[in-house]
Amino acid sequence: MISKTLTIAAAFVLTLGLGVGSAQAQATAPATTAPAAAAPASVATPGTQVVKAATAKPGQENPYGLGDILRKKNPVSYTVLGILLVMSIGTWYIFFVKFFDQGRILGQARLVERRFWTSGTLNEGIEKLPKNSMFRSIAEAGVRAAAGGNTIVNLSDWIGMSLSRQLEDATGRLQGGVTFLASVGSVAPFVGLFGTVWGILQALIAIGVAGQASIDKVAGPVGEALIMTALGLAAAVPAVLLYNYLVRRNKVITEKLRGFAGDLQTYLISKGAK
Repeated sequence: MISKTLTIAAAFVLTLGLGVGSAQAQATAPATTAPAAAAPASVATPGTQVVKAATAKPGQENPYGLGDILRKKNPVSYTVLGILLVMSIGTWYIFFVKFFDQGRILGQARLVERRFWTSGTLNEGIEKLPKNSMFRSIAEAGVRAAAGGNTIVNLSDWIGMSLSRQLEDATGRLQGGVTFLASVGSVAPFVGLFGTVWGILQALIAIGVAGQASIDKVAGPVGEALIMTALGLAAAVPAVLLYNYLVRRNKVITEKLRGFAGDLQTYLISKGAK
């Protein structure tokens, strides 16, 4: 009986001890986990400071761009850049000059249809055309040729020769400056290629001096080489496109001049035959 009572008492004490131990563990758990929960705040705070410091740091200049090429003041690079700049400026200047000149001549062609052929006489029609008009030069040449012939055959040949000379002169004036665009389109890529070869040469020299092919030794010269290639293409591609555009408009103008000269020759010959 006593032993049974002692056994029950021991079990009760053991159960009570386990309950107290678990209660103490639950009571101490927030204290031990609290630093762990606070740890991210302590870790996040330095990270935030680092980010702020990085954003507050002033931006550095790009050591691999066009500005770096200009700062180095290399004579070869400066020469290549200067040639490409002259080519590009000349291309756009000639294009705008020829574009407006062609527009003026096309306007004169419309004026011929409205004023010249509706006039009573050739001299009256000539006076209605602008003094700098190519069509007026052709008409004046035809009238002068018609006044110098003696027979119908000689008159036809003489008028044809005079009008042909005027047409050749007009065609030469139309082609003036356009050949520069063709030259730029064919030469500019090779000028840029020369800059590319020069940049690669500088990269190889930098590797040889450093004794190792590190990216900081190669990036600058190779970047310069790629920039020269891009600038050469930037000068050549517009020149080719603008050249084709101007040549196409010149063909339209030439056809109008030839048509006017042919009609004028026919009129002068038929008038001489009468």
